[in-house]
Amino acid sequence: MKFDKIDIFNTGGQPLVIAGPCSAESEEQVMQVATELKSRGVNIFRAGIWKPRTRPGCFEGVGKDGLPWLARVKSELGMYIATEVATAEHVEQALCAGVDVLWVGARTTANPFAVQEIADALRGCDIPVLVKNPVNPDIELWIGAMERLVNAGITRIGAIHRGFSSYGEKCFRNAPQWQLPIELHRRFPGLPLLCDPSHIAGKRELILSLSQQAMDLNFDGLMIETHCNPYCALSDARQQVTPDELVAILGKLVRRTVAVDGTDFQGYRRQIDEIDNELMKLLSKRMEIAREIGELKREKGMVVFQPYRYNEIMERYMKFCADARIEADAVREIFELIHSESIRQQLSVMNDNDA
Repeated sequence: MKFDKIDIFNTGGQPLVIAGPCSAESEEQVMQVATELKSRGVNIFRAGIWKPRTRPGCFEGVGKDGLPWLARVKSELGMYIATEVATAEHVEQALCAGVDVLWVGARTTANPFAVQEIADALRGCDIPVLVKNPVNPDIELWIGAMERLVNAGITRIGAIHRGFSSYGEKCFRNAPQWQLPIELHRRFPGLPLLCDPSHIAGKRELILSLSQQAMDLNFDGLMIETHCNPYCALSDARQQVTPDELVAILGKLVRRTVAVDGTDFQGYRRQIDEIDNELMKLLSKRMEIAREIGELKREKGMVVFQPYRYNEIMERYMKFCADARIEADAVREIFELIHSESIRQQLSVMNDNDA
């Protein structure tokens, strides 16, 4: 995919900031938030007009009636305006209102039919479109959504990382799973990459640390939900910050340089390479033993998967996580992958012998 520069994202090397309320609730609210953000140096104002909700009965946005409020922000304050679209009708109404930036939400990105409808509605238009990651951790689905837009002639495209849904108790509303946006950036280094720490966090007190992590990973900017009275917000009250809190967050961020000369790191990199080589040798040896176990299980008429053994392994290595300063989830993922490959190796042995 080829991407054109998004001119309004030119911030002179500083991280881009898109801010505004989760939802446009009233004309007074929109103008108050926008005025305060403008006075604090924010130039791109966001507000949800149509709000997809998990269950009916929740506030689902004011709809097209809120578009004139955004238009007023643009005409009176000189700010760029951005909103989310989920249908062709949304696209048409937003374009007629003079919206400068559109974004595709996570639920919509997960639906190729919906993305194609949006792409078809945008065909022939020259407007920046940002694509949030799908709710589930599927990088191909994320890329596919952007490809549909590119195929429709939209080349001023950016990606927004807003985290991924997960089940059960969790620290974040949506798990960051930073490895996915990192892989996206590796494949498409020219693609602008923004972070939405509000939706990852789900709690305003986590936004600063998540924003700093995004900066440390060389993201191009942030989309942060901002409301003058977040405690009374009609949607996502828990994750919105005030304009003053936004300024405080941005003021604490450290923007690090991208190293060009790697001389200082050569010694460490050699050590890493040596360790990686040893890991590959050990992994190869482990799979060799897995195949031998597969042979033994075949001879004794045993099934391949032995859950008690797997649970024993996981319990043992979870105990080392704290001392090693490694996240337990990371260790679990690594061993799940190793175990899956071990199972595949054993199955291949059984299938070879059965054949």
